[in-house]
Amino acid sequence: MAAETEEADGEEYESRVGASYTLSRLLQDTTARISLVLIAIISGMALFAFVDAELLDYRLAETYLYHPLRNNAGTRPLLPPVGLSNQFGEGVLAHPLGTDTRGRDIAVRLLYGSRIAIQIALVSTTIGVVVGTAVGAVSGYYGGWIDDVLMRFVEILYSIPFLVLVIAFMAAFGRELIYAMIGVSIISIPIFARLIRSEVLSIREETYVEAAQAAGVKDRNILLRHVIPNSFAPVVVQTTLQMGTNILIVAGLSFLGFGAQPPTPSWGQMLSIARNYMLPAPWFSVWPGLAILITVMAFNILGDGLRDTLDPRLND
Repeated sequence: MAAETEEADGEEYESRVGASYTLSRLLQDTTARISLVLIAIISGMALFAFVDAELLDYRLAETYLYHPLRNNAGTRPLLPPVGLSNQFGEGVLAHPLGTDTRGRDIAVRLLYGSRIAIQIALVSTTIGVVVGTAVGAVSGYYGGWIDDVLMRFVEILYSIPFLVLVIAFMAAFGRELIYAMIGVSIISIPIFARLIRSEVLSIREETYVEAAQAAGVKDRNILLRHVIPNSFAPVVVQTTLQMGTNILIVAGLSFLGFGAQPPTPSWGQMLSIARNYMLPAPWFSVWPGLAILITVMAFNILGDGLRDTLDPRLND
């Protein structure tokens, strides 16, 4: 009887860990479900735009939509959204969100601007996670002079204002998109390094780590198989939050003229152009602003949901 009870308790415990359990708990949160749907839609838009722009040279846009880089022949600039009218004309169904200063469809440019936001957020955050996790794990596990050297370097990066650091990096190497990705990833490294180090400092004292050390397991294997996997839950949460932050940073860089250069569409760049037309065409700045707001909010809400799901105090 006791054996059956222990087996049942073991099965119940196993059912409450793992990716499937985490996902089921996450989906119980209505706001988290909404954020997942929004992220899926925006990611699908970004994937479509990436494939069409990078692999098909905008053939899909020219065939079924409007070219996001070139002026539309016969289209008036600064048309309002459909249903509205102003000094530039009356909104038409063909351009539901209106047109920009060159007669380009705003909805299409928002679609292709999602490629820049999601691409930089994914690449820069992934680099930050990988490098920051490696630095923080090694620093926390070994301690001593290794910890001092690595963490002093991390603190130097952390002490520099992030926008100044990224702008200085891009001013030195170039304003292209690749340098924006690298610059944003650099400011993400200290965040993940400090986070993973704080977890490793406590996990390295656990019995299973000491047993692995006593058994002669290499430090590299202990880090990869025991220490990092058991300290990665807060990193997952921070990753989603950092993606939202990086999207804001990229939008700010584009607003200042760094990152993707015209005529390649990006949300921050669209805001930068729209600031000169706030009175005659206020909708011009509303749409990219809403795109940034919705995307960042979706990642932040997902991060909050993951934090609640992965918190062991809430899983009792």
